[in-house]
Parts: sequence; structure tokens; C-alpha cells
Amino acid sequence: MKKGQWFGLVLALVAVFSLTACGKSAQKETTVKLGIVGSDKGGVWKTVAGNLKEQGIDLKIVQFSDYNQPNIALRDGDLDLNATQQRSFLATWDKDHKSSLTPIGDTVIAPLAVYSKKLTSLKQLKKGASVAIPNDSTDETRSLELLADAKLITLDNKALPTLHDIKSNKLGLKIKELDPNLIPTSLPDVDIAIINSGIAADARLNPDKALYRAKVTKASKPWINVVAARKGDVHNKTYQKVVKAYQQPQIGKLIKKVNRNTVLPAWNLKL
Repeated sequence: MKKGQWFGLVLALVAVFSLTACGKSAQKETTVKLGIVGSDKGGVWKTVAGNLKEQGIDLKIVQFSDYNQPNIALRDGDLDLNATQQRSFLATWDKDHKSSLTPIGDTVIAPLAVYSKKLTSLKQLKKGASVAIPNDSTDETRSLELLADAKLITLDNKALPTLHDIKSNKLGLKIKELDPNLIPTSLPDVDIAIINSGIAADARLNPDKALYRAKVTKASKPWINVVAARKGDVHNKTYQKVVKAYQQPQIGKLIKKVNRNTVLPAWNLKL
């Protein structure tokens, strides 16, 4: 091969490698903003974000302290996704705000449980005993259903019962509605309290000492937590990758570990 031909071949190879390098450098990550309420306990979402890096997705976790704000931010386009709420809460929020946020994947279910600093059994409850329950609409319903399941009250046959739907209360329980996050600190002031498993874990309550725990059944479907998106983004492939990265056995094991088996992965429940 002549010298000129060698020179031309070298230039061609340099051009190919340069184009390849430029192509790689031109590849940019896709940023996805996801809202959560409270801390990323146990680094669950941090782990998901690390796994998504390999797929060219930069998952930014945005923390909120209020359950309404992530929906407002998602609706207004300040978030791409959120993972903060149960299906029932989202449906009610959409209706009340004339919005169209939509579940695109299940995350966890956090059964409610009964805790007490004064009693070791529900059989020890006396007439007029005080009961603290969460004051948000979905957990209020779940709490009343738990009390009914424990045979402490009966409810009118209504889809989403409230305090007004208590049909009988044989012990005359004094039910107090409190902010869910404040209930653990109210335990010394009440006889029993119904607490979301995630909040109980944050408060370092021993799940083995719960007096009663809600059963996970087919009727629990409205209480499954979800990743939500705007309606027009339901089939967004990048967002579906975020859901898939969350719904992995590794993440399921981590969820159980950091919550001491009181919060359960919901995407593979057979209800």
C-alpha cells in the first residue's frame, strides 16, 4: 500500500473514532423529577435511582412534608411523577381538584395497626376508652374498618365510611382524629392508637407489640400506594422504566427490611 493510501486510511479511522466519541459525549441523561413525602427511608428510591443511571435516566427525588403538595406540583408540571399516596386518596384528590392524575404502577401497602402504651390486649379496653385515629380521609376509613374487623364497632354498609357511619359502639369508644404524624407522640394520652405502618416504623414502634393489625385482602386494593403521572404521560416509556426499576425483587427485599416487614411490596400481591 502506498504512503498516500496509508495516510488516507489513518485519517478515515481517526474520523470514525472521533464521530463515535462525539456520539457518546452527545448522549445526555433524561432527568425525571419524582416527589415523595418525608424521607427516603432506607434509601429505597436512592437505590432505584442508582439502577436507573445505567439506563440513562437521572431520577431526582423531591421531598415534601404535605400530602397535597406533590399532587399540585405534578398537576402543574413541576414534577414528572410522584409516589406519595394510595389509590383511594388519589381518586378523591382528582375529584375534588378536577384533575386527572393517574396511577401508572403499584408500590407498597402499609397496613394499619393498633398500638398502646397502656394496654397489652384489646380485651383490656374499658367503656369510654380513648382511641386516636388519623384525620385524613382514607386512613380514617381504614381505621374504622379495622375497628369493625376487631368487633369493637359496627358500620353502616357504605363504601367509604366516616365517623358519622358508626352504627354501634358498644364500649362507647371516644374516637379522636389527629394528624397521622402526631399520633405516635399521643400514645401516652390515649388508650389505643391506630397508626400507619410506615409512620410507626419512623417512630421506632415495635411492630411485634402491635395489639392488632389490619389484614391484607382483596378489599385492601384501594389502600395500595402508587406511582402517579399526568394522564397524558401514562404510556411514557421513560416513566414506565422508573416503575419497572422500582418493582424489582431487590427493592422488595429492601422495603421489607427497612420497615421490619410491616410495609409490603404491592406489585406482586395476589389479591
